Amino acid sequence: MLFFKRGRIPGARSWELKTGLGKEYLKVLAQLDEELKDLDLEVKKVEAQNLSDYKPSLDGEEEMRYFVRLKGTLTPKEARMTGWRIDNLAALAACMSLIVSKQGKSERKELEQIIGEKVGRWRALTLTDAFLRSGYLEEDEEGLMKIGWRTRAELDLESLMMLIAESKPKGTIVDEPSEVSEKADEVESPAETVEAELED
Repeated sequence: MLFFKRGRIPGARSWELKTGLGKEYLKVLAQLDEELKDLDLEVKKVEAQNLSDYKPSLDGEEEMRYFVRLKGTLTPKEARMTGWRIDNLAALAACMSLIVSKQGKSERKELEQIIGEKVGRWRALTLTDAFLRSGYLEEDEEGLMKIGWRTRAELDLESLMMLIAESKPKGTIVDEPSEVSEKADEVESPAETVEAELED
């Protein structure tokens, strides 16, 4: 039930599991989670409020959906096998970081501008649509973009934000210690050396 996709969204709802496995379905899921550890997989629970097509259950129990996802991380070589290009994954990471930094919502124009700076405007439009279709992004009634159900199901956003925060953009200048900069001032520049040689 968790592995196969039925309809648009994979996984199984809590009421489906309850019907198929009985009231103790959470214990069964806990046992399954233990068994999946050897395969580097885990059972992930996603709240219904993050999934646009979910309806509250009749018995008042909070509606959840359960997925099986990768527990560890993929190497760049393994990531290529998922069907996503590395620059598309980078664009998705940029979208996620912008939305999180804007407290969960961002204008579509902003996302397309960020992606467009790296991959071009037309490709940015195509990628944004692809992220929406695949469930990584959602658009609310006001037209603002937010994190979709698939992002919450598949990605470890906390780790992603830590990696982005720790990374340094290309071309960053690291401040040199004062002793080094003083010595650098004492050394003649190549232009000064050439000028002195010409005078000689």
